[in-house]
Amino acid sequence: MENTADVIVIGAGVIGAAVAFELSKAGYKTLSVDRNRQVGHGSTAGSCACIRMHYSTFDGTALAWEGFHYWRDWSDYLELTQDRALSRFVQTGCLVMKSEANGNLERHKENSRRLNCPHEDWSAERIVEQLPIYNLESFSPARAADDPAFGQTNGAFVPGGVYWPNGGYVTDPALSAQNLAEAAAQHGADVRLGVEVQDILTSAGRVSGVSLTTGEKLFAPIVVNVAGPASSRINKMADVLGDMTITTRALRQEVVHVPAPPGFDFETNGLMVSDSDIALYCRPEHGNHILIGSEDPECDPHQWIDDDTQYNREFTEQWTTQAMRYGQRVPTLGIPQQSRGIVDLYDASTDWLPIYDKSSLPGFYMACGSSGNQYKNAPIAGKMMASLIQHCEAGHEHDDDPLQFTLPYIGHTVDVGFYSRKRPINMESSFSVIG
Repeated sequence: MENTADVIVIGAGVIGAAVAFELSKAGYKTLSVDRNRQVGHGSTAGSCACIRMHYSTFDGTALAWEGFHYWRDWSDYLELTQDRALSRFVQTGCLVMKSEANGNLERHKENSRRLNCPHEDWSAERIVEQLPIYNLESFSPARAADDPAFGQTNGAFVPGGVYWPNGGYVTDPALSAQNLAEAAAQHGADVRLGVEVQDILTSAGRVSGVSLTTGEKLFAPIVVNVAGPASSRINKMADVLGDMTITTRALRQEVVHVPAPPGFDFETNGLMVSDSDIALYCRPEHGNHILIGSEDPECDPHQWIDDDTQYNREFTEQWTTQAMRYGQRVPTLGIPQQSRGIVDLYDASTDWLPIYDKSSLPGFYMACGSSGNQYKNAPIAGKMMASLIQHCEAGHEHDDDPLQFTLPYIGHTVDVGFYSRKRPINMESSFSVIG
């Protein structure tokens, strides 16, 4: 097996696979390396794979609205020449509850209006018509289950919501990464699985490859860090932290799976819902189940992980808290004694927005801070990273004159400096994730 390439991509999750796909289409010989033994079996496999358009920032909204089109046209985007099992996008629509915490979604609606992204105002009555199992009493602020005031309403009601009809979810996130890797392979891309990066190699002031824990060395003049929860360790290996105002670290999360209440087919009639009143999001799951994740309110402790290979993979009281908080919204919800769901890691940046950038080490690039919030953007993130790498390798100084990247479907031009490692903390961020 060859140990040289034009580009080494560290990470074979959905974004790493998309980067390899786009670079290989552009003519680069790519080699992806991943410590897992199958593509997509890191944090991508634990993703809730939510496809949504509502973001608190305009650029975030633009990227997400662009990203939808690739999931809608998944087969056409991949252009696989042989029949393959493909991941499937389920377009349920996405309902976001209005609250004081999200400014009744006025900024989100304005972002969508500017981009011609379809959305609808829904009254409380319209929400209950679609979701008759819902109780729209307000429980804000969200509380932990051991809080004496847990479960007590504040006397108000959720006033309504905004519905983005193009939202939904992907049924098999790991398979979507495998689809991308297979599409990349048609263009000559290679993958090495079950191998772990031990160090970043340099020569003459530039990246020159990676060394593996086996002692083997792989050589390439370009290396892209798309290592998800391991991204901070990889950046440290590359010694590129010095000029970064935005860094990343791994955050442990629990996602709850519970059966839908008797008498309601949530798998068929349910929606993806973001509910800041109880600080949860949910979506349908196969078998008429409901998947429930936290939107990271103050009452939910942030469990930052120093070693992304060693962390508690068992459910904790957080599982119960999320299930019971959702039970406030759905009083007929049954909470099983046996906990089911997912325990995994996010790769969270300082302001919870991704880093898509070059680094202080020539040839070393980063697509970090992405797991947990960027699954939906993987195809367009791959395209943007490929353009950024070509831009920089052609001699352009991205730090001083950022790449202007036009989104192919919607025609909006993104200043890629928005995702810079050197940016100030973006206070428009929601500082939360909908996985």
